[in-house]
Amino acid sequence: MNYKIIIIILFLLSSCTNNIAIQNHENQIIKPKFVNSGFTLIYDEKLFTNKIINKKMNDRDLIIFQKNLKKGASVKLINPINNKSLLAYVGKKTIYPSFNNSVVSKRIAFELELNNDEPYIIIEEIVDNSAFFVKKSKTYEEEKEVANKAPVEKILVNDLNKTLEKINIKKVKKFNYSIKIADFYFEDSAKTMKKKILNESTIKNVDIIEKTKNKYRVIIGPYMDLKSLQKDYNKLEKLDFENIQIIKNV
Repeated sequence: MNYKIIIIILFLLSSCTNNIAIQNHENQIIKPKFVNSGFTLIYDEKLFTNKIINKKMNDRDLIIFQKNLKKGASVKLINPINNKSLLAYVGKKTIYPSFNNSVVSKRIAFELELNNDEPYIIIEEIVDNSAFFVKKSKTYEEEKEVANKAPVEKILVNDLNKTLEKINIKKVKKFNYSIKIADFYFEDSAKTMKKKILNESTIKNVDIIEKTKNKYRVIIGPYMDLKSLQKDYNKLEKLDFENIQIIKNV
């Protein structure tokens, strides 16, 4: 009797393992917490006036507009050019150009020293129970209190303009970016994605890069100027990809 029970238990465990394996095989795209790299828009009143975006933003706010994340979500923003980073929060759902991965306040641009002509930024979702969140959220509240008392319009914006002017004067590395579609566990899946792009768009410079044994990246590019990058990026809109990223080539 005991042997029969053991056999039944082993059978059930084997079935569960098989189901898990099947589910993992079907989930071929690597999907960690939300991360996106690309070009942001630095908020300016003209963006709202000209209906490029449909929400206003306060210059002093540590807030970004981001389509993929919920309002109130916390994010780490990184300028990979100088490795400066800060914590911010996602604001209301906002319409902005699909080419851009976000809209940031002038204060964020100032703190990160973003290049006004090439505002490349990385957005990383922060989970609420992380040590980073606990530490930085207190700092955010303290900064917010100070910011609310400061004459931002006269001081921050002027400082921002001076900072961006200095950054733009400096020679930045040559423009060289690619469009990352997704990472896959299986090479066959990456090949299928490449074929889809070639068949359903006029884009031709699609490649597959083997990052590791079980990581195959579908990538488009490289692009040596913003105009051609934006042109091909916009062609991908009809394919309805979930999280396309623009990556800077070393």
